[in-house]
Amino acid sequence: MELQFGGTDALIILGAYAVLMIVIGWIAGRGKKLGKSVGEYYLAGRNLGFITLFFTLYATQYSGNTIVGYAPTAYREGFSWLQSIPFMTAIIGVYLIFAPRLYVIAKRAKFVTPTDWISYRFESKRVTIVAILLMLWGLGNYLLEQLVAIGHAVSGLTAGAIPYGYAVIGFIIVMLIYEWLGGMRAVAVTDVLQGIILLVGIFVVLIGALALAGGSLSGVSETIAATEPQKIGVPDLQTNINWISMILLAGIGAAVYPHAVQRIYSAKSERTLKRSFARMAWMPPITTGLVLVVGIICIVLYPGMDTWQSEQVIGILANDIAAMHPFYYWMMIIFFGGIVGAIISTADSVLLSFSSMVSHDIYGKYINPNATDERKVKVGKFVGIVVVFLLLWIAWNPPGTLYQIFVLKFELLIQVAPCFLLGLYWKRLRATPVFWGMVIGATIAGVMTLTGNNTLYGIHGGIIGLIANFVVCVIGSLMMPVSEDYKKHIHTKTSIHDNGVQM
Repeated sequence: MELQFGGTDALIILGAYAVLMIVIGWIAGRGKKLGKSVGEYYLAGRNLGFITLFFTLYATQYSGNTIVGYAPTAYREGFSWLQSIPFMTAIIGVYLIFAPRLYVIAKRAKFVTPTDWISYRFESKRVTIVAILLMLWGLGNYLLEQLVAIGHAVSGLTAGAIPYGYAVIGFIIVMLIYEWLGGMRAVAVTDVLQGIILLVGIFVVLIGALALAGGSLSGVSETIAATEPQKIGVPDLQTNINWISMILLAGIGAAVYPHAVQRIYSAKSERTLKRSFARMAWMPPITTGLVLVVGIICIVLYPGMDTWQSEQVIGILANDIAAMHPFYYWMMIIFFGGIVGAIISTADSVLLSFSSMVSHDIYGKYINPNATDERKVKVGKFVGIVVVFLLLWIAWNPPGTLYQIFVLKFELLIQVAPCFLLGLYWKRLRATPVFWGMVIGATIAGVMTLTGNNTLYGIHGGIIGLIANFVVCVIGSLMMPVSEDYKKHIHTKTSIHDNGVQM
């Protein structure tokens, strides 16, 4: 019997996921003072254990858009998208440079947002404000990426029965309800379920795609070599440079995601944090590596797609896999439902971080310093509604592919990296050079982006800006006199020796 993927069964699964997430949000928030404590609402009480922290980090780094967005990129670029594995691995390496040390200080000082660290370390309003703006830019782009991915995923799952635009609207409403009810705790609990579904589903999709392609990866490579040799050939020098640039851009940029930094704050202990990162180091080849293979197989299965058509390739593949056998049919429906759920969960996490920065950093520090936690949470919820519907208007006609949106968010966000990578270790780093470094780096990256020249000899504008940023920070700090009192002051702030912090 030939099965048509989607239809009533897909709608039932999507409806079940929507209800399940709302129920989880209600259960997670029940009995907790979410509306009265920013630490409870935005950081899950700073008490995430190993399993929950691992999966919420996994969902933050990968999400459903890894499947929906990376496979089409592999389809268009071919084997050169192999770079997706090392740049995902690089993220873990960058985390390990600063996360354990930041955790200890954050636990002691009770940080809520990433810019709490920046305010604490540099004691400069202008440095904090620039960092807030850069981080909000990154979060806004990341949320847009998730909204676009939701539309593609639901449209593909239902074979077009639910159009792209209506899918985005429907699940935005679910997301807002879910966030209001459960906060960060609900996001983290849901991430465990979504992470397991994604991991199992990736293997099932790979097996199904191989079956459709004849069961031989060597045969797939031979077909590509004969029909589209540019997708299998040795990359030229500029492509190789672009690889290195992308590894640095994504590796550093994703590690300083505001919502990723807040997960560092949320860990139950430093040991829990390190154990989670150790397991995360195995995930790039298992996740992006397998997605790369799926995208490569699709080159043979669906030749000649243009850019917009290729963005739908996972939905098309899932339909064909579902038609093979009832087992594949139900696995694809559950898997795609899981993708939608994971995308929503990530979008919710990003929106939560965005609203926390506006309510805690902008409203709580500069507009109404005397505001209670309850007032800050209410302001954050209102801001979340405004932001998500503004991005909805943009997502209705997305400005580019998921990969283009993915790159765009890093160009400016990465300019806050010296605040963490240098600020945690180098006590001579001063606020004035940090401010001008961020401004100059963001200006370079912004001008290159706005003029359409995102790369120079394969190097992304964000990386060129970051190099200039680091130079200004280092040279500027070395030129400024440093007193012994200042050294002692910074040493006290950045020291990790504190008996009150659980290691």
